[in-house]
Amino acid sequence: MRRLALIAVLLIASVNAQAVETVKVFKGTGNTTTAIFTVEAPWVLDWNLNGDYDAIVALDVTLVEAHTGRYVGRILHTKRKGNGLQLFDQAGKFQLRISSTLARWTLKVQQLEPEEKELYTPRKPK
Repeated sequence: MRRLALIAVLLIASVNAQAVETVKVFKGTGNTTTAIFTVEAPWVLDWNLNGDYDAIVALDVTLVEAHTGRYVGRILHTKRKGNGLQLFDQAGKFQLRISSTLARWTLKVQQLEPEEKELYTPRKPK
């Protein structure tokens, strides 16, 4: 019985692991505009910000349409080290415009399956 339960857990974990596909990973320390990436809705931006100083790091990320350069919106602004996820329901070809101060950042664009979207619940404001 235990063996059956373990197999069921492993199967569920492998199905969930396959639902998120990494489209692009961007890493850096300065200001840049990323390469073009193509996503279908829904997708997430998994971000991480680190640095040598606690009080003076900053990261600002803007989403733009790839071929027109049209501003879609500011999707991330933080002045603290940390990490998080942003969920998007818009498909297309995009680029990220990144502005950072004294920071090391990693941005992962990850494609979700539609049913996977329900697992991402927004954090309530403090």
